[in-house]
Amino acid sequence: MNIETALKEAMNITGALGVALVDYDSGMSLGSIGGGDWLNLEVAAAGNTEVVRSKQRVISALGLNDEIEDILITLHRQYHLIRLLSQGKRGDSLFLYLVLDRERANLALARHSLKAIEADLTV
Repeated sequence: MNIETALKEAMNITGALGVALVDYDSGMSLGSIGGGDWLNLEVAAAGNTEVVRSKQRVISALGLNDEIEDILITLHRQYHLIRLLSQGKRGDSLFLYLVLDRERANLALARHSLKAIEADLTV
């Protein structure tokens, strides 16, 4: 599926408030849906590139032979889920960023859904 379809699928996840596909090398969003005045997805996408880069530096410094699957940031009212695209899908530097309403979302199901979207996404 293309980027637009993938983003629309992600917005169908229960509790989804906004989603973006982000290149963490540049900090730029390749597309986004949702958000609004209170959730600027462009700013969030750029900021979360630093989260990903930082965690990758820690993994490298520790000498871990592993890769990040996803990163969860838990707020009082929201979940922010960062799902790195697997290496073989031109996703060497891409992640899906999903913001969920914590009261309505099922975190396990959201993670499962993002993994399925990633598997079908063609960039």
